[in-house]
Parts: sequence; structure tokens; C-alpha cells
Amino acid sequence: MQVIRNVQKLRSLLKLSQKGKTLGFVPTMGALHAGHLSLIQQSIKENQLTVVSIFVNPTQFGPSEDLKKYPRPLKRDLQFCRKLGVDFVFLPAREEMYLKDHATFVEIEGLSNLLCGASRPGHFRGVATVVTKLLNIVQPDLLYLGQKDAQQAIIIARLIKDLNSPVRLKVMPTVRAADGLALSSRNIYLNQAERKDAAVLFQSLRLAELLIKNGAQDTARIIDRMQKLIRQKKSARIDYIKIVDLRTLQPMQRITGDCLIVLAVWFGKARLIDNIFLHALKKTKGRIKDPWQNSNTFSLEGI
Repeated sequence: MQVIRNVQKLRSLLKLSQKGKTLGFVPTMGALHAGHLSLIQQSIKENQLTVVSIFVNPTQFGPSEDLKKYPRPLKRDLQFCRKLGVDFVFLPAREEMYLKDHATFVEIEGLSNLLCGASRPGHFRGVATVVTKLLNIVQPDLLYLGQKDAQQAIIIARLIKDLNSPVRLKVMPTVRAADGLALSSRNIYLNQAERKDAAVLFQSLRLAELLIKNGAQDTARIIDRMQKLIRQKKSARIDYIKIVDLRTLQPMQRITGDCLIVLAVWFGKARLIDNIFLHALKKTKGRIKDPWQNSNTFSLEGI
């Protein structure tokens, strides 16, 4: 495994190494957990070369957010990558990614100011900008993202489509703890009581799933039931709960087809997000499954 900090050096090494080999890319901000590792493992399985980037991107953090406190266990992250068999880790400094006079940003209109974008102005402009830069630097064949960050994945899918990028996006399943909590680097901020309370996020999503499966169509009533469940936890403070169209992220008044149920909730200092996707009108035996659980990946190519 080679750790590269310079853009030109990475480009040169990839040019020498690739020679017809498929290249998979997993962008991260470090603090790797089992969710990240599942993406890396999938890339290694499907490609002859894999690049992992570790870069805490400053442009996606707001002025009062946790940029300085964001966990950076670099030694452990590199050990994980080495053990899995990653070929290259791209580890740029801020100055390598953003010049002092940096003036170019990428923004996806109509998607970036909704949901998490409404709560975190400028966040997705920062995400879209850094992903565009990383795709230009690495030029992978396949890009791997986690479904936990569904809005981010949808925005990146639109970016790839609109900018005619040749990369293929694969969105992989959310990896969860035994109680259903989606793994996140920010889970480290939770104290013991908050961690216990946070399991209610997945419980509320499963409640919505059950209601829809049993015929509920009024999204306001479904959301109200979710809110009541979450508010039973003392440390929980709801940012938003929405049921939206997968491609537009616009709220649905009634369940008339496939839907994405998304939420963001504060537990103490940690703002946690989660979601599930439902094929709402398809009758299935047992629990309605997310599309990536059926096919191992979820395509957003039609966005």
C-alpha cells in the first residue's frame, strides 16, 4: 500500500499502475468504521486497483460545526486500509486540495438546499466541489458511496450525470450496529445514555415501514407517529423527518409509489442521519426490503 499526499504524484502512479486495470475509488473523511470498510471491500472485490482518500473537507463544514473536533485516528485508518489490501491511500493536506485563491465551487441546484442542505447551508456545495476534484484527480471507473448518506449519493449521482463523468456510481447498504443504529464517525460523540436513545432512529424508520406496508398513505400521519416515538427519548431533538421522492427529494403528501424516508435527529452534540427506501406499492412477503439488499447495490443512474 502506498500513501500519497501529492496530486501529481498520485496521477503519475495511477497512470503507471493502471494499464487497463479497473480502478475503484472510496472517498472518506477518515475515522473509518465498518461501513467504510464494507465499501473498501466491495471495491477490492470488483476492481484490480483501489484508491481510498482520507480528507476532512473544510468546505462542507459550517462556521459552528465540528471541523476542528472531527475525529482523525489516522494511524488506525491506515492500518485498516493496509490490512484490507488497499493499493493507494490519497492523504492530501488542505493546501493540496484548495489553493489560497480557490474560487471555483460546484453546486447542484434544486437538491442541495433540501433536507440536510436546509439545516447546513453550503454543506452540499462543499461536498460536490471536493468530490468533483477527487474524481478529476483519481479518474476511477467505479465510485463507492454508502446509502446512509442518501442525499449525498443522490446529489453525486446528479453531478455525474450533468457533468458527463464516465465514472459509475455504486451505492452500498447501510451498515448497522446490533440495535439498528447506522454506523457513523460521529457516533463517537454520544455518551452512554445518548447512544442507547439513538437506537430509536431505526425503530422509527421500521415503524414507518410497517405503517406503509399495512396501507398507510398519509405521510403527515406517518411522520407524526415517528415523531411521537422519537420524542420519548429525553436526549433526542428532531431536526427533520421527511418522506420524499427519491429523485427530486421533494416531500410526498401521500404514498403513491417508491419513497425515501429520511430523518436527522440531535442526540446531545451529535447530529445523526438515517433513511430507508421503500418500494411502497409492491407487495412482498415479510419485511419490505431496501433495493440494495436485493441486488447488493442501488442504482441512481436514472436521476
